[in-house]
Amino acid sequence: MGFTMSEKIMAMASANDGINVHADDIIWVRISKAMMDDVLGPRLEIDDILTDLNASIWDKDRVVIISDHYTPPANVNQADIVKFTRDWANTHQVDHYYEFAGPCHQVMVEKGHVLPGEIIVGTDSHTCTYGALAALGTGVGSTEMAGVLATGITWMKVPRTIKAQWHGDLNAMVMAKDISLKTISVLGHAGATYKTIEYCGETIDSLIMDERLCLSNMAVEAGAKAGLIRYDAITAAYLEKFGVTETFEHINPDEDANYETVLSFDAQELVPQVACPHEVDNVKAVSDVSHVAIHQAYIGSCTGGRYNDLLAAATLLEGKTIAKGIRLLVSPASKEVYDRCLKEGILTILADAGATILASSCGACLGIHSGTLASGEVCISTTNRNFLGRMGSKSSEVYLASPLTVAASAVTGYITDPNAISGGIND
Repeated sequence: MGFTMSEKIMAMASANDGINVHADDIIWVRISKAMMDDVLGPRLEIDDILTDLNASIWDKDRVVIISDHYTPPANVNQADIVKFTRDWANTHQVDHYYEFAGPCHQVMVEKGHVLPGEIIVGTDSHTCTYGALAALGTGVGSTEMAGVLATGITWMKVPRTIKAQWHGDLNAMVMAKDISLKTISVLGHAGATYKTIEYCGETIDSLIMDERLCLSNMAVEAGAKAGLIRYDAITAAYLEKFGVTETFEHINPDEDANYETVLSFDAQELVPQVACPHEVDNVKAVSDVSHVAIHQAYIGSCTGGRYNDLLAAATLLEGKTIAKGIRLLVSPASKEVYDRCLKEGILTILADAGATILASSCGACLGIHSGTLASGEVCISTTNRNFLGRMGSKSSEVYLASPLTVAASAVTGYITDPNAISGGIND
């Protein structure tokens, strides 16, 4: 019997070199990178734990700290947290510190901190994003992170794997977000708890890296520990930007790997999807909820604010104007994405359509600044969660969809299938 990607990656990282591991084994693994953000990252408690252990950071070059949720700070408390995070990085001589650079997961991949086959832990549940680069990324709490900082190792149970096969070509106006929502609707919000989802098939093979990052990012919304996509030519081309020439085919799954479940989907049957309040697995076809009026449309976050997302929205919105009374907020996924879209005129197209361009930040995604919803308001968003009160008031409602669907909805003022106004463009 062969091995899944999770089993291969965890075997390579095992503190007991050269062993094979299987699903449900509990092993000690060496951590390749440790990422902390400003929400659950550096804290006095971590300093206390390091002091109690009489330890310092095991390898400063493997630690990355990113202030993204509270940037730019909206109040004194947020400013104090960002200052503490910044000072902590300086005090502990962590050179890889980023601020005002954008959501942490986009920054991690843009700065070359993610390589195939690595095990990366982060103090954010969407650390699973790194699976798009065939790395096993997973979220941990602050206490566990303290142990990783001190030792560079932690224990993990080898996850069972769900194979999600997608076959065929995507239809016009369908994006990776739609693939993700459809998969989650089948699995349920807890259907992959402490498991890995391996996305595969020719549909997935054809996705560009921006789309793969969206897909892996959302894996945790089905409860998954990781969302992995095999290493291939698209991965290699992406890594060339960072001077990485090593190949990583050895971490790809074996043909006879043991999967707990195998799901099969036909991409040609997929239409634009939307997750309705207040669960990510409450998914319907966009056309089934086209009567729902919105107040705000949001394009951004570590899920839906990348270059391809903004380009797709701008292509659809060019020459159009958003509906009267609708707020269209756009937050590029990083400063790098912001700058590229600015230079290429993408932000101008969006602004001309009526969008408000925001800083690269996590603020609106979790309702702490830059687009918080009032009581009774409805938002359609490219973000990853629509829990009760996620983006503001507990009496607001959040629908999740692709950048194309969000842009189309901003034009009409109602949740709208982008095919209805697209003129036939296809990303």
